Amino acid sequence: MKKQAVAVGFVLLSFMLPLKANAASFSKFYVFGDSLSDTGNVFTATNGLVAPTTAIPQDPPYFQGRFSNDQVWVDYLGNQLGLNPTPYLISNPTIPNQGINFAVGGANSGQGNAIVPSAPLPGVLEQVGLLTQPILQANQKLDPNALYAVSGGANDYLFGQAINPAQTVQNLSNAVALLASSGAKNILVFNLPDLGKIPFASATGLSSNLTALTNDHNKRLADELGKFSNNPDLNLISVDVFSLFNQVEANPGKFGFQDVVNPCVVGTFQTIVSVCAQPNDYLFFDSVHPTTGVQKLVADAALAAIEAKSVPEPATNLGILALGAFGAVGVLKRQQKRSALVLAGRVLDAQLSHTTVEK
Repeated sequence: MKKQAVAVGFVLLSFMLPLKANAASFSKFYVFGDSLSDTGNVFTATNGLVAPTTAIPQDPPYFQGRFSNDQVWVDYLGNQLGLNPTPYLISNPTIPNQGINFAVGGANSGQGNAIVPSAPLPGVLEQVGLLTQPILQANQKLDPNALYAVSGGANDYLFGQAINPAQTVQNLSNAVALLASSGAKNILVFNLPDLGKIPFASATGLSSNLTALTNDHNKRLADELGKFSNNPDLNLISVDVFSLFNQVEANPGKFGFQDVVNPCVVGTFQTIVSVCAQPNDYLFFDSVHPTTGVQKLVADAALAAIEAKSVPEPATNLGILALGAFGAVGVLKRQQKRSALVLAGRVLDAQLSHTTVEK
């Protein structure tokens, strides 16, 4: 009886535990974005594999084609998921096919590139087309078990000729819609940090304007993403980078930073004037891009958002718990009935034996 009670306890406990998806269950990892997500595409396009010190971005001080002093969020999240997507401009058959990173430094939200306009480098919406177009032409679907990440928009506001938040957000929304209609189920979407607080904004006197654009962008993006809520097959996961950066800037010491205003690298991607001695003390590596420590925080925020979407709603949890309790009670009742029948059988056997002895 003790063993059965323990078994019932385990049944109840198993239903009470949070139901989270295993992050490693994603089959592949696909990334679409700009320099915050680029792991070597612009570097390759500007001959970085041959002449790294003259490529965009220069290596050193930039790290292996990343626009940072070390790994970026794609690297960190990929390591956590066990999936490391290959930059689409790097062809290496020895690298396992764990996904593709289409993100390109300088990518506009729609088409083209802001920092290398002469090269045929795709914008974010174009990057999605690079993956979906061959799939649709072959009358196939994207892998529903893969993770897809979409981010961008900053280059439209920092370097765009005609700034239009409505169009920028529509481009990102169209990218999500194209992925969803092509069979994608799990899509990460990032909003923008406050562009008015980056060193580039203060250096150009555009802080208030870029803050207003950021707020407008993020509100429009939230509204657009809300339109996908009626699709029960779509697991749309929002990552709030805006709030994350605000928390770091409000309390830098808590996150291990000392300077959240100035850049570590002074100069441009190709004309570097100076580099600080301790990059990890800084929030910004250059006038636009964060250091690797911030990139790690973005990856952690993305993973937390993935796990949060994997937990059922409270009502669902209660329903599952009630179902588990109901099943456990049923087990107990069946056991009680079985015990009663056994006891009754023993009494009847005893009575029959007593009658036989008397006869």
